[in-house]
This record gives sequence, C-alpha cells and structure tokens, in this order.
Amino acid sequence: MLEARGLTKRYGGFLALDRVDFQVRRGEILGYLGPNGSGKSTTVNTVVGLIDPSGGSLWMDGAPISDDPIGYKRRIGYVPEEPHLYTHLTAIEYLMLVGRLRGLSEQTLAEKIPALLTLLLLWDSRYATMAAYSKGMRQRVLFAAALMHNPDLLVLDEPFSGLDVTASLLFRTLLRMFAAGDRMVLFSTHRFDMVEKLCSRVVILSRGRVAAEHDMEEFRSQQSRSLEEVFIQTTGQDDFTPVARQILDLMQP
Repeated sequence: MLEARGLTKRYGGFLALDRVDFQVRRGEILGYLGPNGSGKSTTVNTVVGLIDPSGGSLWMDGAPISDDPIGYKRRIGYVPEEPHLYTHLTAIEYLMLVGRLRGLSEQTLAEKIPALLTLLLLWDSRYATMAAYSKGMRQRVLFAAALMHNPDLLVLDEPFSGLDVTASLLFRTLLRMFAAGDRMVLFSTHRFDMVEKLCSRVVILSRGRVAAEHDMEEFRSQQSRSLEEVFIQTTGQDDFTPVARQILDLMQP
C-alpha cells in the first residue's frame, strides 16, 4: 500500500500540509476531499514527486520511497487536473514519447497506442495535433498516458474535469476494475457525488490537516446525513444562504 506518515510541507511561513497521515490500500479507491487551499494539490504533487515534503515521509509496500525514488515513480500513473500537453504533437506522437520515457518497447507501443486511441474514441483524430483537441479529448490522452505502463498506483487530480457523460461513465467503470485488480487509486476531487459512487474510503482535509476519515460502505449504512453535509460540518464551511439571497436581491430591478 501507499502510506503517508506525518506528511508536512511549508512554503516559507505558510504551512500547507501539517503532519498528514493516510493510507491507500491495494484494491481500493481513496477519495481525498477538501476545500480550496486545504492542501489537496500539495499532497498530490508530493505523492507524484513534483515537490519534496518539508517533513514526514511516503512509504510504498512497507519501504520509504526515498530508498528508490525512480523505482517508485515507475510504479505510478498520474492524471493532473489541467491537461497541459505538448499540443504541437499528435496523440500518437505524445503517447510514443511517454511510452519511450517509461521504457516500453517499440513493439509494445505499436500494439498499445492504436488500441487505446480506438477504445478512447480518439482514433479518428489521430492525425490532428492536440492543439485542436477539446479539454475532454486531452483528458482522455492523459488517461491513456497514465495507464499504458500498467502502474500499481494511479493518482488522479480532478480527472473528470472536461469529460462528457459517456467518457465519465467509461472512466468510472475503468477505475473500479483497475482497483479491483489489486491496485491503488488516490482520487483527489471536490465532487461529493464521485466520491460516493466510486470510493472505498474518504479522507477530508481542512487547513492542511486530516479533519475526518470514513469507510464509505459504513458511512452509507450508518449515516443519515449526506457526505456533503458531513464535509460542511467537518471543514467549518459557511452557510451561503444569506450570500445567495443577497445576490438574488441585487438582480431585482
């Protein structure tokens, strides 16, 4: 499993993460919820190795990732929120680049890339550069790039942003089957509906600290409140009814 132990990140005097602990076990999808500024993106960037923690550590299968950071990164796939790609490339060229960086053979790439583009409904656009792609199309390319080397851990940061209904249904099914294959998914999002439908457990972050953790099956059977209501209470969100009423009042002639 992936385990964060006392994960801490400081930016000068600002404490973005404050001794965060969580686990992503094999066979499960962990939902990672929090309001803006709670530390979700900092956690994701630390887990995928884009930034180093100021304190604490990450462990994979009982060993600190600092023992073999390159080996650890070979085992993860990452889908960021914003599909920043080399848009002057076609999808085939981009996936060839990613596959070669991942050490996949040319024969493997020649077999996998056309199949993935076909299954993701991108084959008809294979000769167009990704500058002409919609956000949803670019997001599908990122999913293909994250999965093509068969990772143990998939790290997702708002992965459904820009996807249409059909693609969302496909990827929800895909993630369930991926995790069921004794693999792990860390799913950072602000969408309560996706967490309720997809996740085995949820960690709620507030002001850089873990405010709550729930097993979703137990939550569904025992809670009379929705996940959104629990989130609002746990993170101390304001009641926006008065603000909404003022906005509507201002709209009146």
